[in-house]
Amino acid sequence: MTVFSQLSRTLLALALSLPALAMAGDVIVISHSSLNMPAGDIRDAYIGEKQIEGGTKLVIFDNAALQKDFLDKVVQVDSAKYSSIWTKKGFREGLNPPAVKATDAEVIAAVKSTPGAVGYVSKAPADVKVVKKF
Repeated sequence: MTVFSQLSRTLLALALSLPALAMAGDVIVISHSSLNMPAGDIRDAYIGEKQIEGGTKLVIFDNAALQKDFLDKVVQVDSAKYSSIWTKKGFREGLNPPAVKATDAEVIAAVKSTPGAVGYVSKAPADVKVVKKF
């Protein structure tokens, strides 16, 4: 095998791995400034097990752009299982799944304007409360 051939294979392998590397970024859970949510309660809030924090009803937002990473890193389920959890919660307890926002900007705007709100973004601005970075 020539040096050129080895280099070509190495570059091809690197190029194929770049999309996966680009997708795996930080997931930062944020909350409304008035909410004091412990980081240990994030998963429970996102699967409907925790609905109130400090007397405030939680309002949970999903971020469509980061949902796969969030589910993998934080909730530790795939999207099919997550949907199943919320379908069961809807039938059994009458709960609605988290509202889905399309972008970080939409999640940030919703969290800032909604008391009890929790969401996740890739980069948090200075004017929101960071609950935990994953």
